[in-house]
Order: sequence, then structure tokens, then C-alpha cells
Amino acid sequence: MSYTNDQLQAKIAEMYPEIPQHNIDLSLDFNAEKNAYIIKLKKDQHELTTHLEKPDADACMEGNKCVYFGVQIGQFVKNFEK
Repeated sequence: MSYTNDQLQAKIAEMYPEIPQHNIDLSLDFNAEKNAYIIKLKKDQHELTTHLEKPDADACMEGNKCVYFGVQIGQFVKNFEK
């Protein structure tokens, strides 16, 4: 499956609307050595760096949420709901 980093970033923001709702910056880069996308979420001085394996990213582009990634996003976003 072929897609750009920008397309994947847009899909993640669409699937996890809490990211734009809380004005969290989302950036990502593909790491060929790890065959995974390195994803950074940042808001103010808080930052989370995680990864999304290529097969999981492919599934995301097909509209399937990655549970592990979703949990990490949920924990990060929870810090800003108060």
C-alpha cells in the first residue's frame, strides 16, 4: 500500500479526533530500519514519541484503528481534559 506521510497523518487525525480537538501537534516520519512510523504528539511542554508498525499504518489507512496506538493517544490526551 502506498501513501504519503501527510496522508497517514491526516488519517490518524481523522480517526482520533481528540488530537485536533485538544490542539495537539502530530508529526511522523517513516523509519525504514524499524519498518515503522515514528510518531510525535506534542502539546506545550508535554511530548509523547511512539511508533506505528508499517502493517498497522497500512491497516489505519484502510480505516482500522490500532488498539495499542489508540490507548497511547488516549493516555496522552487525558492529561489535557481537565
